[in-house]
Amino acid sequence: MKEKREGGIEAPTRHAIEWQSPDFYDREKLEAEMERVFDVCHGCRRCVSLCDSFPTLFDLIDESETFEVDGVDKKDYQKVADQCYLCDMCYMTKCPYVPPHEWEIDFPHLMLRAKAVKFREQGASMRDKLLSSTDLVGGMATIPIVDVTVNAMNKNSAFRSVLEKAGVHKDAIVPTYDSKTMRKRVAPMAKTITAEPAGETTGKVAMFTTCYGNYNSPELGEDFYKVFQKNDIHIEGVGKERCCGMPKMELGDLESVQRAKEENIPQLLAMVEKGFDLIAPVPSCVLMFKQELPLLFPDDPGVAKVRDAFYDPFEYLMLRHKAGKLSTEFDTPLGDISYHVACHLRVQNIGLKTAELLRLVPGTQVAPEQRCSGHDGTYAVKVETHDKAVKIGRPVAKKVKQANADYFASDCPMAGAHIAKLAEVDKPIHPMTLLRKAYGL
Repeated sequence: MKEKREGGIEAPTRHAIEWQSPDFYDREKLEAEMERVFDVCHGCRRCVSLCDSFPTLFDLIDESETFEVDGVDKKDYQKVADQCYLCDMCYMTKCPYVPPHEWEIDFPHLMLRAKAVKFREQGASMRDKLLSSTDLVGGMATIPIVDVTVNAMNKNSAFRSVLEKAGVHKDAIVPTYDSKTMRKRVAPMAKTITAEPAGETTGKVAMFTTCYGNYNSPELGEDFYKVFQKNDIHIEGVGKERCCGMPKMELGDLESVQRAKEENIPQLLAMVEKGFDLIAPVPSCVLMFKQELPLLFPDDPGVAKVRDAFYDPFEYLMLRHKAGKLSTEFDTPLGDISYHVACHLRVQNIGLKTAELLRLVPGTQVAPEQRCSGHDGTYAVKVETHDKAVKIGRPVAKKVKQANADYFASDCPMAGAHIAKLAEVDKPIHPMTLLRKAYGL
């Protein structure tokens, strides 16, 4: 057998998640695997600065009678999993024992398994069900007039104190809602552009608006349409969609992920079969279709076809640029940009395409900050983890504040808002909005 050594040059690989196997939910087998992996982590401790999962684990070990993993009560293993929000940074940037190393450590997907077992055994609280039901909440909160009421209540300190009793931290940033959703805003902007293929791109994109984009950042859709049309790319919205499933996956509710997949994949596949490439404005949703669904459903050919057609939007534009099909007729310099690179963008292994493109704008400097914000969509919102999210986000917030740049940007609106509040800077701006500004559109 070929030896798998630390520091090898082989590319990391990931195994399919066998979540439909009965063994996946066998608690005794789960705990045996957690003990094995935790013992490796204990001997390494390279990931201690990433999130609170590892300090939690190491404190349990260091406070045990044996000072080893065998001294930790297996009932406490779940405490480690509860602090993991599946950012994937330990797998992607720190762990030297990921496959093809013989130890085959995939910490995030082991934590996902622990979450799934907990969900199957205990279910979830009403708060967690609502926070992860983005279609339901977004659909209700964007009813005309209701959106105004919801936004006003979320800014009211008395209401936030009541909401905190339900488990949502009173100091956490909660999104605003807009009855004029992204799908409504971009519909009248549609126009037919003759697609011109370039490299691996077709020149036709279908945009999966995402829950957050549709309900909470609807103006972003207008920026996408303006920029892509400026570059002679035909852009349309996906005919029908629901949440990508990432919030439910982080809860461990994999059956709800499957239901979302069964609704989304046929819609996306229909666009692919019409010659469209696929994009989404939020990195987590792109990652869901590019990585997580293919690992959860490795035998589904539709999932594979959608994966192969999905691009980060700046990755797509830079592929067009490489083929000589990106407009570089910029009217407005952007100055200094402090740019937070979202974890779920880094995990895609495409490089810093957003920064590369913005640097094409004359008079523009981009300083990327590649550290987790600690937000995760819900982790920073919950009473029991908000303070931890603040602690995790402070290092990158400190750098953003020190940079004192003309703009603070992030591809992830939620992470950006969390960092901006900690850094006490103006609210974040999406890089696509900056690109539109640079074009003078």
